[in-house]
Amino acid sequence: MAGFRSLARQVRDPGCDLALRRYSLRKCLEKFAPYGHRATWDHLCARAGFGPEDRSPDPARLVAALEELEEARSVWLAYETGFTERRRREKHDGLRRPGSVDDWHRLTWGGFGVAWCDNPRVHPSAPLAEVLRRLIAALEREPGSCCPVCGADRLVWKYGLDHEPSSGPVCTDCGILVPLPVLSARAVDHARRGRLLISA
Repeated sequence: MAGFRSLARQVRDPGCDLALRRYSLRKCLEKFAPYGHRATWDHLCARAGFGPEDRSPDPARLVAALEELEEARSVWLAYETGFTERRRREKHDGLRRPGSVDDWHRLTWGGFGVAWCDNPRVHPSAPLAEVLRRLIAALEREPGSCCPVCGADRLVWKYGLDHEPSSGPVCTDCGILVPLPVLSARAVDHARRGRLLISA
């Protein structure tokens, strides 16, 4: 099975059939899709300026979508490298029990569904790399009361998500499933109760 870099080469290759180039970009999302496959595809299409069902998009637009995906992937891979090094140091120092960020990270290894969007049409509009930088920054600071991606405080608890975990706080503005480790206990409680959190 082709890896991400091999598929990316096919997307860029002007000697490849346009249908194969589009297909290869879609296959890249099996390797790395921060919002999930369908929402990430919808996001890339919107940002690059071609329709999700467009069977013969402008090759330059396909490459633009790929470049956005590659930049985001490099941000995430750098985070995973740092995460692995930190866990190795912690284990060396005798800290064997992982924390809540580690539990969340285990479910998102490789970058699939890092900022899960259950509705493929509702996702952040910022570039993928910027979204991941914001999310990573939130994971590295004290828990807060709002969405780490868009800053909105309108979080609602949703059940039956097509993801693991299958329930959690979803931002009503940008549509991401907000990782529990970035939220305070008070913010999680308000999301569960369906109440807006009013900053004190």
